Amino acid sequence: MTLLASVVSCSRVRLFACFLRLGSQQASPLQLHTGASLAAKSYYEVLVLGGGSGGISMAARMKRKVGAENVAIVEPSETHFYQPIWTLVGAGAKPLSSSGRPTANVIPSGVEWIKARVVDLNPDKNCIHTDDDKKISYKYLIIALGIQLDYEKIKGLPEGFAHPKIGSNYSVRTVEKTWKALQDFKEGNAIFTFPNTPVKCAGAPQKIMYLSEAYFRKTGKRPKANIIFNTSLGAIFGVKKYADALQKIIQERALTVNYKQNLIEVRADKQEAVFENLDKPGETQVISYEMLHVTPPMSPPDVLKTSPVADAAGWVDVDKDTLQHKRYPNVFGIGDCTNLPTSKTAAAVAAQSGILDRTISLIMKNQTPVKKYDGYTSCPLVTGYNRVILAEFNYNAEPLETFPFDQSKERLSMYLMKADMMPFLYWNLMLRGYWGGPAFLRKLFHLGRS
Repeated sequence: MTLLASVVSCSRVRLFACFLRLGSQQASPLQLHTGASLAAKSYYEVLVLGGGSGGISMAARMKRKVGAENVAIVEPSETHFYQPIWTLVGAGAKPLSSSGRPTANVIPSGVEWIKARVVDLNPDKNCIHTDDDKKISYKYLIIALGIQLDYEKIKGLPEGFAHPKIGSNYSVRTVEKTWKALQDFKEGNAIFTFPNTPVKCAGAPQKIMYLSEAYFRKTGKRPKANIIFNTSLGAIFGVKKYADALQKIIQERALTVNYKQNLIEVRADKQEAVFENLDKPGETQVISYEMLHVTPPMSPPDVLKTSPVADAAGWVDVDKDTLQHKRYPNVFGIGDCTNLPTSKTAAAVAAQSGILDRTISLIMKNQTPVKKYDGYTSCPLVTGYNRVILAEFNYNAEPLETFPFDQSKERLSMYLMKADMMPFLYWNLMLRGYWGGPAFLRKLFHLGRS
């Protein structure tokens, strides 16, 4: 924290560092969770589906409201990952081991961990069913099931990952293959893709491109590398201020960006990628690669797609202001599994957790929620091994910046925040229910400028 404060050289940031120290003192140390699914009850006042960032954060907050013994989390995974750091893992800047901790260690102490997978939701009867044939009832349900990776929708995957030269920063099983492909690169095309579906952390597909370019420069391979970003989108970024800054970097570093190009097949044995032109359906192009980074198609988890809580596209159908379900008043959604019209990021989940906390508090008192979520989300656009453009924006794709300087500029301070401060915030404050995003900081800096 001292390093970041000295780099930014701002008294307000030093105040923020002080707050973090106080916050970490306020939050009691994480305790090893000892509950077992065999001891699970059949009814909980608050049932949380999913043990990712949204699920753990909300469980911690609900524990303080109704007591740990009245809260349970349904989550099958043994390990909890801080996935935003995988961008740096894929570029060799962080070890994979730094991204994961045992799920038992992050579940709030006393909260029941039901180690199972949800297979059915029945909101009309206020219950869910798990893959071990258990029925669990609830008074309030929080759905935090995340997003599903659909590598198999690309012909040749996921089996193609058994070959060299191909990786993906979106999976714990393939992120280190990105770094291996980067190290083994000799000469040719380095291709980076963006699918024709919603994705989590929409900046990540191009972050690894900028990092790879920096690595090639550092190792003397840049003259032999033809760097290509093939995206299904029609623009490099959805917020003009940051898109303009990224376009300048793309031009300065001689990167090739092709729009409306969707990866439909990988021929890993031949090192070939097949793309469809979305403007001319059926028209395809085959490109050979020396390195390929795949961002997979994504979708709502299968269990949600046909559930009564889903909208027509399969996402949890919540009110965009309160995160309360539109049809079931005792059901709530948070994070990537919802149809909230904002970018799916961990920063968005943090902001949503604070709003949802207030929403549920009022619902429990039979009052109407008043605090509204403005769509805040953040994407630290890593443009090198020591530079980040910190994009922050709202539902309307309008910048909603925290710091009292132009965040569209590449900065070392923002890289340090991405690489070191954000993981600290995540493990020590957010998962303990003490971090609801930087809204208070924006107010603090605004007061300082007025």
